[in-house]
Amino acid sequence: MTSSLRMLAYGAAADQCAEYCRMAKSTSIECLQRFTRGIVALYSAEYPRAPTLADLKRLLAKGERRGFPGMIGSIDCMHWQWMNFLTAWAGEYSGRKKIPTIILEAVNNRVHKLGYYLADGIYRRWTTFMKTIPNPTQPKEITFVKAQEGYRKDVERCFGILQARFGIVRGVARGWDKEDLRYIMLACIILHNMIVEDKRPEDSDEDLESDEEDDNNMRPRIAEVWDGPTGQDFEEVGRDAHTFEGFMERYNEIRNQYNHSNL
Repeated sequence: MTSSLRMLAYGAAADQCAEYCRMAKSTSIECLQRFTRGIVALYSAEYPRAPTLADLKRLLAKGERRGFPGMIGSIDCMHWQWMNFLTAWAGEYSGRKKIPTIILEAVNNRVHKLGYYLADGIYRRWTTFMKTIPNPTQPKEITFVKAQEGYRKDVERCFGILQARFGIVRGVARGWDKEDLRYIMLACIILHNMIVEDKRPEDSDEDLESDEEDDNNMRPRIAEVWDGPTGQDFEEVGRDAHTFEGFMERYNEIRNQYNHSNL
């Protein structure tokens, strides 16, 4: 445990733990592999999950307070430099940074009923993405760009906190294969979410609701989460014959560039 946590938190190499923990390098590596896989196996169903109904309500309320009603998050990515990559994969993992990297993107691959995410210019012109305005000139455009890019900074700060808390993510990924890197990143995210949940005040939701009432007492709520007739979330639209029409309708609605421009 000590060896694994030192490697995760400080980015220490396996041989650096040899003297402190009196363990061989190979043993330290095996301990980290077992530790990260154990964390993912035990807690992956609870922590790196899609937002719950309560999470969505909190996100929508926070977004509306910041001037973006209907917004459920922001999308960004971070690059993790990969030192000991396979030469044959160099082209596949090298992008604008000119070095092989593995990318972690802050999005959960689940599109809600046309809530939207803030995004930068690399994302598609979809209804579920609100991108910034390149080269703004009008006062309204400048104000919008400042607000949109300011809120997107929240995700960048989250990545910064993740990297500050876990040195193994901040430094160069050295002697790990892709499967090990996947478990290391997932374990760091799970532990990070545990810390955030532990530090969150128990009355944060109540405070948020009271702030909403103060801010929005002159107009009705714009963004709400549909609870369903029995408090259930949306049923997922499948790809089978019975729901294919609904799937195609949502597919086209999400990718509608006209609605993206209106958003």
